Amino acid sequence: MKLPPSPKTHPFAQLLQWIATPLDYLEGTQKVYGDCFTARFGKLPPLVMVSNPQGIQQMMTADSKQFDSGRGNQIFRPLVGDNSMLLLDGDRHQRDRQLLTPPFHGERMRTYGNLICDISDKVMSKRMIGEPFFVRAAMQEISLLAILNAVFGVNQGERFEKLKELLTSMLDSVSSPVSSSVLFFNSLQQDFGAWSPWGRFLRQQKQIDQLIYAELEERRSHPDSSRSDILTLLMSARDEQGQPMTDQELRDELLTLLIAGHETTASALTWALYWIHSSPEVHQKLLTEISSLSDPSDPTVLAKLPYLNAVCQETLRIYPVAMLTLPRIVKSPINIMGYEFEPETTIMGCIYLTHQREDIYPEAKLFKPERFLEKQFSPYQYLPFGGSNRRCIGMAFALFEMKLALATVVSRYQLSLTDKHQPKPVRRGVTLSPSSSFKMVLNSQL
Repeated sequence: MKLPPSPKTHPFAQLLQWIATPLDYLEGTQKVYGDCFTARFGKLPPLVMVSNPQGIQQMMTADSKQFDSGRGNQIFRPLVGDNSMLLLDGDRHQRDRQLLTPPFHGERMRTYGNLICDISDKVMSKRMIGEPFFVRAAMQEISLLAILNAVFGVNQGERFEKLKELLTSMLDSVSSPVSSSVLFFNSLQQDFGAWSPWGRFLRQQKQIDQLIYAELEERRSHPDSSRSDILTLLMSARDEQGQPMTDQELRDELLTLLIAGHETTASALTWALYWIHSSPEVHQKLLTEISSLSDPSDPTVLAKLPYLNAVCQETLRIYPVAMLTLPRIVKSPINIMGYEFEPETTIMGCIYLTHQREDIYPEAKLFKPERFLEKQFSPYQYLPFGGSNRRCIGMAFALFEMKLALATVVSRYQLSLTDKHQPKPVRRGVTLSPSSSFKMVLNSQL
């Protein structure tokens, strides 16, 4: 079997570049080797990256039984555990997906609307007028409070505060390009005590587990059928055999939702605030659209605003938080982009490179929300949440939260950039994020 071309650089050098400067690696490799190339990262199996929409369509529309995806996600195991939907395949993956999808759609979404607006207002009101603040830290507080409330149905109390603190600390400990290396090199996952990076990570994770299991025990001891939070729904859910999820399964899925449900949104919100305030025209259009509403406090109406939606879509296009789709490991031979891939080949769609294609997005490096008002893109041209049976189940919630948080912040607070320099896109764990050092100033409360 002949794989697509690969850089001649040593695999460990490729891995180090992928960890330290992922966008340079992707753009440099595509420039030389085209829309379909093979990345070789250290001792990992070769990864075929596809950024041509036709190739992505061939991959996404193939029978899902032709691929395994869960076992290609081992990098997430230390964060979310063995029972996370991210690591499952086949019937178990389908079962958990069916159990986890309903809370993020339909009427249940409405109950989160006012909550997201209130949280956004509360977090921003704590910023001091005239003093620069770290934007990503503020947005992370908003997104973490929102997902914790959606998952547990509470936003106060000692257990809640401790969980919030530990989750933030644990994720920060593996967020920088240097510290995230521990996720890519199993040899670095060594516990040398509480002061070692991995030892500290494991101890924080153990404390998080204790809080989650204490919450599960309390819920079982004092069931309340009137609650509509995600944990209550998951604890009452049954599969086709009438079996509930075990405590270990609940713990792993809850951690998946908590981690994926706030880290990604925080990065997207930070980028959006930069782009909005770096373009007076975009800012004014957004304010005009929001102020034109008869009732701008109605979350469901806010979420339907076309220009606000276009701003969010363009934000997720230009620097998608997930640079790649989840991997797909071939189970039976498949032809993609003229290559015949044999079983055990790992294929990934490159979201970032697809979103940067000049043939689809002219002047791709420029922030132009209007492109989403003028044209509808196919799910193989625009895919910030992945696709097919591995598309992010929290997509609707993430977009809903992003729109409401942005509308709240932009319409109630006058912000400005501390300088004209664009935040640098950097690796944060396995995702792409604006630099955590990016600051803005709160000038006044409107």
